[in-house]
Amino acid sequence: MKLQINNLSKTYSNGVKALDNLNLEIGTGMFGLLGPNGAGKSSLMRTIATLQKPDSGSITFDGINVLDDQIALRKVLGYLPQEFGVYPSMSAENLLDYFARLKGIASASDRKAIVKEVLEVTNLWDVRMKNVSGYSGGMKQRFGIAQLLLNNPKLIIVDEPTAGLDPAERHRFLNVLREIGTNHTVIFSTHIVDDVKELCTEVAILNGGKILTQNTPKAATEALEGQIWTKIIEREELEKYEKEVNVISSNYNQDNTLNIRVHSTEKPNDSFSKSTPQLEDVYFVALKNDQ
Repeated sequence: MKLQINNLSKTYSNGVKALDNLNLEIGTGMFGLLGPNGAGKSSLMRTIATLQKPDSGSITFDGINVLDDQIALRKVLGYLPQEFGVYPSMSAENLLDYFARLKGIASASDRKAIVKEVLEVTNLWDVRMKNVSGYSGGMKQRFGIAQLLLNNPKLIIVDEPTAGLDPAERHRFLNVLREIGTNHTVIFSTHIVDDVKELCTEVAILNGGKILTQNTPKAATEALEGQIWTKIIEREELEKYEKEVNVISSNYNQDNTLNIRVHSTEKPNDSFSKSTPQLEDVYFVALKNDQ
């Protein structure tokens, strides 16, 4: 079961090139698509989900020519967009039963069984009688996963799913994704590096509509071994260091000093300390090299 994307391009009417001759191959498991806002992530997700057509290129999934046979893809697709919309004042159980009927599950007993299953998988069984409109942000996201699981999809796309969630809700949501990610092809689009680090077996970094790098998180971080250096500086020194060394990120300390992280194949000078590479470093190095 493989998603293959070849030479995909999309330019909008306002001249913005969202996808630039993009190539990508994704297998079973959790795949992280990482990139800043405006990188082209949502454009790619919408194109794979058959919600918009590219200007050129091809997409195939498990033998389906996605651009030529959109209906076949939609039968095996589960899609959770960034904005899921407004929910009616219906209980989660009744609303899922309604969605199941829309997806062609005619038998009432079959619907009851699948609704119970997806509510349990998403940890919503205990609040199944509560109106979805009254759910918290994290519960609504988990309900979004529940509805897309009704047709047992082979391909699942989730676009920026943890944006705006508090830490507890984010943790619960990621646990749900982790559980379903073992048996499906799941594309997890986000700009939050920690989400990918916790979940994904493979990651690609996207910017300007192009794939900058693709690897496992482990291999990607190991490739930077011996190339990440840190130093604590005063805030007013940042501009000076940015001119002298390749600063990829900086974080404030409690005493208002800055901890800078630098990418260099050699130690910049004796005042720097070697640091263990993190996935965040991989992300910032890729974006910096793309400038």
